[in-house]
Parts: sequence; structure tokens; C-alpha cells
Amino acid sequence: MNISKHEQRVLHVLAQGGMIRYLRDAHGKVIEVDCYNRDGFRLTDCSLSIFNRLRRRGLIRSMAGQPYRITREGLAAVRAQLDNR
Repeated sequence: MNISKHEQRVLHVLAQGGMIRYLRDAHGKVIEVDCYNRDGFRLTDCSLSIFNRLRRRGLIRSMAGQPYRITREGLAAVRAQLDNR
């Protein structure tokens, strides 16, 4: 699967225990996303377009209204990074 550099960075943060919190409008459409790593710091590379691409490919998923987390397919697609750069 062809995954961009920014998508890899977001998936790597999620694979280490991070999450994507989202905000919906009155119609139920996601309008804002924030990606946090396991320490609670915000990742600035996560945009709405990257979020939509990851969700459409099935690499991230939300269960029962919880924040979005990585799926097994996402774990298989992410490449290992030595020093998180």
C-alpha cells in the first residue's frame, strides 16, 4: 500500500498508543481533528485530509464514539522508524 510521509508519521504515533480526537458538526460530519501521542502532546501533521484518507483505507477506526485508534491493517501498513523522525 502506498502511504505518504505524513500518513506514516500519524500512523506511527497511533501505533505507539496515540489517538485522534474529533469534533462533529450538527449533521454528524467530522469537521476538526487533533492527533495526540501517548504522552498527550499534539501532532501538527495530522490534518482533516490525512484523517479522511486513513479512515477511507480502513487504517484507523473509532468504536462506540471513542477517539480514533489504529487498526490491525494500519499496524501492518506502518513502517518501523528507528528514532521517530
